[in-house]
Amino acid sequence: MTRVLIIGGGMGGTALLEIFHNDPLVQIVGIADIDKNAPGIKLARKLKIPVTQNYKRLLKSKKADLVIDVTGNQSTQADLQSALSPGMAMIGGPSAKFMWQLIEERIRSKEQIEQHLLEYQSLYRLYVKEVELAIAEERTRIACDIHDGLIQTLAGLNYHIEYCIDQIEKNKNEALKSIQETQKLLKESIVEAREVVFNLRPITLERSGLYQSLSKYITTFEKQYKIKTTLHTRGSESSIPAEAKVFVFRIILEALANVQKHSEAEQVQVKVLTQKNVLKASIVDNGVGYKVRQHAHAGELRTSFGLEAISERARLLGGMAKITSRIGKGSKVAIEIPLDKEGTP
Repeated sequence: MTRVLIIGGGMGGTALLEIFHNDPLVQIVGIADIDKNAPGIKLARKLKIPVTQNYKRLLKSKKADLVIDVTGNQSTQADLQSALSPGMAMIGGPSAKFMWQLIEERIRSKEQIEQHLLEYQSLYRLYVKEVELAIAEERTRIACDIHDGLIQTLAGLNYHIEYCIDQIEKNKNEALKSIQETQKLLKESIVEAREVVFNLRPITLERSGLYQSLSKYITTFEKQYKIKTTLHTRGSESSIPAEAKVFVFRIILEALANVQKHSEAEQVQVKVLTQKNVLKASIVDNGVGYKVRQHAHAGELRTSFGLEAISERARLLGGMAKITSRIGKGSKVAIEIPLDKEGTP
């Protein structure tokens, strides 16, 4: 083990302390500086390393094998040379400065790496949180769809069947009419069941792509909710990676769900555009509108309009969402997602 004495408690001495105090092959026997409040002196006290304002005392103790002078003072260096005991080595001047600069750069690089790791960990935790939140939202939405749509239709089917059983002997014509109505309800329930499955996992994205999947969904949306809905797409979707397609698809579905639930709109227009290294999409309705700022301050974005979920999904893709609305003038949700040259966000 090499016993080291550091002369100078400034930046150089501090850097040497930070790198050497955990080194199993080095023992710091002391640090000297005429300024008792120098950063290296303060750090040494925390590390329980001997400190002094008179380096000659440490030299006389003959506890050091190596003296490192980082003061940059030529007279100090000359004094050290004359006061060194036999067997002691010394590093000073430009060599010492070069050494502590390298060490300081190493420390700085380590701190930067640690900072990046902390940032990545925070982003990962945020991503996991958002994924869990998205899953919870999807489950709630699908449960509502099943309860408000499919279950109600099935309940109606059950009522019609009971009525058919009651009428089949009493009035065959009425029973036949009820059977025909039941058949119509059954077809509607099949459509609703397929819609629930489709929303649970948009498998057509894998087969048909984003544009065709949106077209199919919008056709169903328009028929089911009686809202005139148009889709305009431009640009190739080949530059959009699979995971981004799912997020964009979900964003548009969420925006359309908001239109259906809250806007009282008669028309809605959906646009998706890919150009260069960016994807842009917008959902514009002619509904009653709302005060965006008021809802934002009241903390009601998620509960009232689900707009926060849209913003978070866009942010997870490295993009942004902008929501604009005016009372009586409808609403607009616009997203912009960056794509690199390989088509990955």
